[in-house]
Amino acid sequence: MASIAEYYAGKNVLITGATGFMGKVLVEKLLRSCPEVKALYILVRPKAGQSMQQRVSDMMKCKLFDRVREDNPDFHQKIIPISSELVQPGLAISPEDVEKLSACIHIVFHCAATIRFDEPLKHALQLNVIATQQLLSLAHQMHHLEAFIHISTAYANCNRKHIDEVIYPPPVEPKKLIESLEWMDDSMVRDITPRLIGDRPNTYTYTKALAEYVVQQEQDKLNIGIIRPSIVGASWQEPFSGWIDNFNGPSGVFIAAGKGILRTMRANNDAVADLIPVDVVINLTLAAGWYTAVHRRTAEKQNNQRPKTALVYNCTTGGINPFHWGEIEHHVMSSFKRNPLEQAFRRPNANITSNYLINQYWILVSHKFPALLYDLFLRLTGQKPQMMRIFNRLHKAIGLLEYFSSQDWEWNSENMSMLMNQLTPEDKKTFNFDVRQLNWPEYIENYCIGTKKYVLNEDMSDIPAARQHLRKLRNIRYTFNTLLVVFIWRVFIARSQMARNIWYFVRTVNQTVCSNACMNWFRQNCCHGATGLL
Repeated sequence: MASIAEYYAGKNVLITGATGFMGKVLVEKLLRSCPEVKALYILVRPKAGQSMQQRVSDMMKCKLFDRVREDNPDFHQKIIPISSELVQPGLAISPEDVEKLSACIHIVFHCAATIRFDEPLKHALQLNVIATQQLLSLAHQMHHLEAFIHISTAYANCNRKHIDEVIYPPPVEPKKLIESLEWMDDSMVRDITPRLIGDRPNTYTYTKALAEYVVQQEQDKLNIGIIRPSIVGASWQEPFSGWIDNFNGPSGVFIAAGKGILRTMRANNDAVADLIPVDVVINLTLAAGWYTAVHRRTAEKQNNQRPKTALVYNCTTGGINPFHWGEIEHHVMSSFKRNPLEQAFRRPNANITSNYLINQYWILVSHKFPALLYDLFLRLTGQKPQMMRIFNRLHKAIGLLEYFSSQDWEWNSENMSMLMNQLTPEDKKTFNFDVRQLNWPEYIENYCIGTKKYVLNEDMSDIPAARQHLRKLRNIRYTFNTLLVVFIWRVFIARSQMARNIWYFVRTVNQTVCSNACMNWFRQNCCHGATGLL
C-alpha cells in the first residue's frame, strides 16, 4: 500500500469542526505532513459577530500554523471554507456548494460535536446525532468518496467497565427518540432527560453513543472508520510540545490549580487518568482514513465485495501506558512551582481525595471561606466581588468531571495496534500514535507550560517575577497562620481555666527539667574535682 502522505496527495478532504481544538490540529497536520494534499474544504458558520471568512482568517493566524507557514507561506490557498450550520436542515449548505462537494470530495473527517457535558438533550441530539445523519446523507452524494471517518469518544459506552472496539446496541432507537422529542417543549425534555440517559452521566456520552449507531447503519454503503479518543489533552510532540488553546477538560483544572484557586478535588488517586495527547488522536485519525480507503479498496478488488463492518479504534492510554490521578496531581503541582503562573491567588497546593466529607471540608475551608474574605475586601475597596462566582463555576466544572476521575475502564485497543503494524517505518515516525513511548512526567510538565504560554498568553521570561510573587504569598500565609494561632490562643484558650492549668503544668515541668539539666551540666563542667562543694 502507498504511504499515508502519498495516499493523501491530490485528494480533496472535507472536515467538520475544523475551527475547534482537534479540527485545527487535523488541518495543520494534513498541510504539514501531507503537503501534496489538493484542498481542505472546511464547514464553518458565522459566530460571535464574526463572518465565516474572519473566523478562518483568525484560525490561520494561530501560532499552531507557524511550522506550516515557514514551509509554505501560501498554505491558506488550500483551505476552502464552506458556509454551514449544523442545527439547520441540510446543514444549511447551499445547492452550489453541495454540488461542488459531491463532485470532488475523497475523504470526510467528521470532528464537529458539542462537547458540553451539561448540554440540553435536544441541542446535544441536534448537534451530535441529527447533524451526523445529514452529513452521511451528503456523503452518499459524493461520487469519489473513499473514506468517512467519524470522531466519537471512548466514553460513549461508559456504562460498561470493559469496552471492546465494537459498536454496542444503542440505548434507544435514534429515529424514534428524535420523533418523540420533536413535539415536546424544553421543560418536558429536561424533566425526562435523567430517565432517558439512564446509567450514563450526561447528554454528551448518551448522544455520542447514538451517533455511533447512526454511522454504523451506513457501513454497507460507505467505507467507515470510528475513532474513540479518551480525555484529549495538549499535544505531545507536534507541531510542538504542550500546545493547547482552551480551558476544556483537564486544562481548566490545571490552570485553576496553578493559580492557587483549586485546592481540593474529588477523585480516586489510584484511578487511571486516561489522558490522550491531541496529536496522537490526529495521527491515528489520518492513518485510519488511509487504511479505511486503501484496505477496503484492496478488499473490494480481491473479493469483489465491501468488508461488512466498520473498524472502531479505541484511542486510549490506560491499558497500554497507565498514569493515575494521584500522579497527575503531584506532577502538576511540582510543575507550577517550578514554572508558576503570573499573579497567582495562592501558592499551588491542591490535593485529591475520594472521601466526600473530607472534600466538602476542604471546599469550605480552602475555597468558600477565602472567597468570602476576598470578596469582602473587594467590596470595601469599591470593586466588584467576583471570587465566589469563580469558585461556584469551578465547583460546577469539577462536579461534571467527578464521574470520570473516580473510576476505571478497560478499553480493548487491538485495532489501534493492528493499524500501527500496517505502517511503514517512515510513517510510524511521521504519524506516531504509539503511546508506549509517552513519558508522562515530561508530558505533564509541557502541558502545564503550554497552558501558561498558549491559553493564558504569559511570557516565559516573567517566570522569575512569578516565583517572587509565590514567595510573597508564602510569607503572607506564614504571617497569617501565626497571627491566627495567637488570636485563637488569646481569645479562646487563654480564658479557659483548664487551658491555664495545662499551661501552668507545662511551664512547671519545663522549668524543672531545665533546672535539673543546668545543675547536671554545672556539676560535670564547673565542679569536677571539687568534692563536697555542692
